Amino acid sequence: MACCQSYSPDYFAINDILCTEERVSCKIEVKLPGLGFLDTSSQSGDLTIGMKVEFPLWLAESLASLHNPVVSIDVPKIYKEGYREILEADADAVVLSKWNLYFYELGMHVQKFSNRDSEYIKESLLQTFKSRFRVVMDWAQNPISDPTLGNQLPRLERDLFLSGRKAKVRLLEWLKMGTNSILPSEITANLKKRKRSDYERD
Repeated sequence: MACCQSYSPDYFAINDILCTEERVSCKIEVKLPGLGFLDTSSQSGDLTIGMKVEFPLWLAESLASLHNPVVSIDVPKIYKEGYREILEADADAVVLSKWNLYFYELGMHVQKFSNRDSEYIKESLLQTFKSRFRVVMDWAQNPISDPTLGNQLPRLERDLFLSGRKAKVRLLEWLKMGTNSILPSEITANLKKRKRSDYERD
């Protein structure tokens, strides 16, 4: 399968579809009668202003983008300043798949909901990827590396890792095949015979 990722959110990318199933914390901005059951900790039959509820990202994004927003979305903690500082200090040491399997894709979505931190989140995603890319490729090109390393990576990096490993295997197979002796063409052989005959007649 080709490595196709939604570097900017793309509805038709399967990873983007799976990513938007992630649940995010939302604050209710308008009273929603009869929907209290969505908050299992609430005794009320309604969702009232200020209550916190988790929705799938695809639903939260739709509700937050209305002319009169129904909810406001809280940026997940893994994209907030404290976690960004961890990545800035040593992104290579972090097992990003434990933070979120769709760390990069989800980050591209949620950065739109934080006017204050949007640019910081985008810059953090870019710098994190750049910092970890060399390590991922080193793992892929090392034939003795642990084959389970891919499981420690978020989806984008895992796809790159597997693509790099497949390319390395194919290269090694091609090198083992060797090359056949290069034979002269029939035209060249006939030309040499003609020259030899002319020389012998002289």
